[in-house]
Amino acid sequence: MRIVFMGTPDFAVAVLEKLKQTGYDVVAVITQPDRPRGRGQKVTFSPVKKKALEMGLDVLQPARVRDEDFIKVLQGLKPDLLVVAAYGQILPREVLNIPKFGCLNVHASLLPHYRGAAPVQRAIMDGQKKTGVTIMLMNEGLDTGDILAQEEVEIPLDMDFGQLYDLLAKVGADLLIKTIPLWQAGELSPQPQAEMEASYAALLKKDDEKIDWTNPVEMIYNQIRGLSPKPGAYTVFKGNPLKIKEGAIYSGEGLQALAGTVLCIVKGQGFVVQAGKGSLLIKQVQPMGKKVMSAQSFINGYHLEVGDIFDDTD
Repeated sequence: MRIVFMGTPDFAVAVLEKLKQTGYDVVAVITQPDRPRGRGQKVTFSPVKKKALEMGLDVLQPARVRDEDFIKVLQGLKPDLLVVAAYGQILPREVLNIPKFGCLNVHASLLPHYRGAAPVQRAIMDGQKKTGVTIMLMNEGLDTGDILAQEEVEIPLDMDFGQLYDLLAKVGADLLIKTIPLWQAGELSPQPQAEMEASYAALLKKDDEKIDWTNPVEMIYNQIRGLSPKPGAYTVFKGNPLKIKEGAIYSGEGLQALAGTVLCIVKGQGFVVQAGKGSLLIKQVQPMGKKVMSAQSFINGYHLEVGDIFDDTD
C-alpha cells in the first residue's frame, strides 16, 4: 500500500514513525511550510519535516493544498491511502478523492467531542476525566467525517497537557496501525458522527492563558495543567507577567482574602493564593525572560510575601 502522510507537530511524528516501523511504504510526507518559531522567531522545520528528512523521505510543503499544481503532484504519487495527523489545513474534495482508500485522520479526541485545533488542551481545561483518539474517514468538514475506530483514555487529575499529548500520540499511532488493514480488507463500516453531541475545541488565544483569580480553584488548576508545559498560564506580579507552571489544589486551612492574594507560604513547597472559591498551592513558576524555578526560589529571589496580590493588569 502506497501511503502519503500529512502532519506537522510532534503529535504527528509518533504516527509517522509507527507507519515506517510497521513497514508501510510512505512515498511522501506533506507538512506545513517552514515558519518562524520560538522566542527568536528563527525560521525552522516542523517536527514532522525534521523526522521525515532523518528517515530519508521526500517532503512536500505546499502553502495551500488547494493549489492546482500541488494537486497534480499528489495525483502523480498515486497514493492508495492518505494518512493525516494534525496537518493544519482542511483538505478539499479534489485531494480527498485521490487515494483509493480515502483519507484517514488521527484526531486527539473522542469525536464528535472537541473537533478543532486544540482538543487536548481544551479537554483538560474543561476538567474532563476522559478523552481519547478517533480514526476518522475524512470529508470536507472540520473533523466531521465518519468514525472508523476509537480508543478511550483516562485523564488523571495530576496529568498535564504535555503528558496527555504524548500519551494520545502513542495511542493514536497504535490505533491507526490496527485500523488500516481492517479498512483495507473492507471489514469496517464507517459510523456517522452524532451532530447533536458535537463540540468545538477552538485554537488557543492569549486570553486563554491569563489566570482570573476570581474563578473557582478547580478551574484555575485545570487551566494551569491544560497549558503546561507550554504556552503556560500566567498571572501578573508587581507589573510583570509570571507563568504558573505547576500547582495543586490546597487543602490546608487558611484565612479568606481577596482573590489573587498570597495567603501563606508552605515551607519547602511554595505559596498559596486565594481563588474565587478555594485556594491554590503554587509549586513552580517562570518569571518573564527567566527559566522555570521552584516557587521557593521565587519567594527568595523576588521577595514575595504574605498579603501580596496578583493583579489582572499587564
